[in-house]
Amino acid sequence: MFTLVMLFALLGLGAWATVKAVGAAKRGVDRTITQAKRTVEDTALKAKSIGQVGVPGSLAQLRLDLRTSMRTTREALSDGSRVDASLKESLVLFERLSAYGHELDGELKRLEQEPDRARVAAALPDLRERVAKITQSADSLRWAARDRARRFAEDDLSTLSAQIEVESDALRDYASRRDPLDDLAEAAASWDAKAGPAAAGPGNGQGSGHGEERQDARGHARGQRGAAQTPALDAAAPAPQYPWQKSARPETTT
Repeated sequence: MFTLVMLFALLGLGAWATVKAVGAAKRGVDRTITQAKRTVEDTALKAKSIGQVGVPGSLAQLRLDLRTSMRTTREALSDGSRVDASLKESLVLFERLSAYGHELDGELKRLEQEPDRARVAAALPDLRERVAKITQSADSLRWAARDRARRFAEDDLSTLSAQIEVESDALRDYASRRDPLDDLAEAAASWDAKAGPAAAGPGNGQGSGHGEERQDARGHARGQRGAAQTPALDAAAPAPQYPWQKSARPETTT
């Protein structure tokens, strides 16, 4: 029973993961298609604004300005809101502004197909004013978000620079300080240097005198032992004894 429950749980989890993966893939495909359509349409508007004159060229330029401002502002706010939570409120305001932008872009797109060019030409001043109002609001949000991000970056850089200066000063102070062991070593070396000449003074001279006396005594003793062991050169050699000689008689006291 437990095995069946685990099997069904695994199957359900696998199905849920599959659905999520398919949904994510579908959203990715839809996003790619939307971006491709937007790129194609923007390219066409650029071509119209450059290659056409009069009302068609003016409408294409208005649409291009509106779409470019809205797209760059959305990207700036979306990217900034990932690291700055306060920009989410700005993103909400932009979504409301974006609704008016989409409505105006649709109106301009319909006017491109309007055969009455005179009526469209008469409406162009009002259309330019509406486009300028929306783009100015979008540009204000975008530049405010960028200024905020730059200010945060400058504050972080200033804080980091101050921390680096403190660390550098600490390193310099540590390098300039002497180790107590070095001071002790120098004191010991100085003491030895002072004690050296003192050891070689009068006391040391007396010790040297006694040493010389001892050396002389040792030399004299060695000389005496050498004299006792080595026969003198002028000592008389004993007379040889011959068989025909009579042995000397001892002297009597009587």
